[in-house]
Amino acid sequence: MQPSNEFLTPEECAEVDKALLTSREKFSARVAIYALRSLKQIAQANGVNIVQLYPQQIEAWVYQDESLQAGVDREFRQFFSQLVIASMKPLRQMAAAAGVPIEAIGLAQVIDWFEQQAKLNLGNR
Repeated sequence: MQPSNEFLTPEECAEVDKALLTSREKFSARVAIYALRSLKQIAQANGVNIVQLYPQQIEAWVYQDESLQAGVDREFRQFFSQLVIASMKPLRQMAAAAGVPIEAIGLAQVIDWFEQQAKLNLGNR
């Protein structure tokens, strides 16, 4: 996987935009997609599985990510680091539901999972 200068690729954005999700859910899906891509790169660079990563490794990666450098201050990077770290929870849930390691999850699975969660939330309202 090549490092990207973009938060999400145009193709990833288009897939999220097609999803039947609220704006908030689309934001969460976008963060999860970015997090998944970044976590795969961090894990590979450290020679470990994603579940073995430490929050400090994730935060350091976000602070160095070129797609988040332009016009972004330290507070935003810290906030965004916490979003990426928090994305581990839904990514673990996705992996468990699919019966695969997090590394095996793809874009379609992330979007499908968020759509399923949205349907569950509608049923609970």
